[in-house]
Amino acid sequence: MTLVKICGITRVEDALAATDAGADAIGFIFWEKSPRFIDPYRARAIAAALPPFIARVGVFVNQPAEHIAGVAALVRLSAVQLHGDETPAFAGTVRRPIVKAVNVASTDLDRWPPHVVLLLDADDNVLRGGTGRQIDWSTAAAIAGRRRVLLAGGLTPENVAEALARVRPYGIDVSSGVEDAPGRKNHERLRALFRAIYAHEPARQA
Repeated sequence: MTLVKICGITRVEDALAATDAGADAIGFIFWEKSPRFIDPYRARAIAAALPPFIARVGVFVNQPAEHIAGVAALVRLSAVQLHGDETPAFAGTVRRPIVKAVNVASTDLDRWPPHVVLLLDADDNVLRGGTGRQIDWSTAAAIAGRRRVLLAGGLTPENVAEALARVRPYGIDVSSGVEDAPGRKNHERLRALFRAIYAHEPARQA
């Protein structure tokens, strides 16, 4: 079954709506230039309200390892998502499971060891994700065929079933496709997203 992460959470009511709908993981963005930035102390309060089996993922962009470690400990993150220009050597200093955001067109993906889950997203050096731009699913499918990936980039309730069928990823990462505004999730679109996923993967709902 496909793992589903809802990212860019800034409000407890959105986090609970996402988990009630069926999310496996919640993403908090700790990069201050993001329109979905959340203070680590607010994130800790939201994380504490979640069911214990929901993964908490922290998103960081070119931030020091010491800062990442401090936030991860404070919020009790399950995993760290690196969304900048970090190297495999830097990732090796992070004492949490790693998700690394990469450009789907990159030619050097194999430099990342197999235990690192790659997040395939649209390339944007300004916003660093959450752009709502769809990536090349054919290229993504070729990568997903040889290693674990999270598919991101413009996923919505309207296209998620097609994306799952064509790419067959380990998981998906959705943010702008279920929002009214950056950091403010639309609960009906969250439910619609999972209705589409359940229609594609009936066993997931069982």
